[in-house]
Amino acid sequence: MGDSNTNQGSKSSHVRPIVVLAVVSLLLCGLLFPLVVTGVAQLVFPYQANGELASLNGHTVGSVIAVNSTDYSQAAFFHLRNDSASGFDPDVSLQDAQSQIPRISGATGIPASTLQGIVNQNVEGVWWIFGSPYVNVQKVNLLLIGQFPSVYANYAG
Repeated sequence: MGDSNTNQGSKSSHVRPIVVLAVVSLLLCGLLFPLVVTGVAQLVFPYQANGELASLNGHTVGSVIAVNSTDYSQAAFFHLRNDSASGFDPDVSLQDAQSQIPRISGATGIPASTLQGIVNQNVEGVWWIFGSPYVNVQKVNLLLIGQFPSVYANYAG
């Protein structure tokens, strides 16, 4: 009988450090580390940490890294790629953006050269020789709304 009591005492003495280690790990990795990383991100990169929010006339209308709530299906706007798997990617290739200029010009009356200038000023995504140039649809459409308020009066937020 003395052996069974010793075995039970031995088992409980091995369980306690395991439970303590699990709780400490949970607190450090599940609570403290995410709070520290979030705090540092807010201090160093607040715009990016908050989701790169896009605003129009002082109102937040979405994010420049994900188009999910703004309807740009009308002919007057730059559209997302048809091959975008998620539908949330706001970037189109420079060629896609340029191919949409005649449609937008015809729908809005904005000269194609003006639209081409806006597209050219908003080309992103080239790092030295790597990557293909792209245009952020959310940014460009918000610029159009802001620069041509009479054309986009229904979309002024």
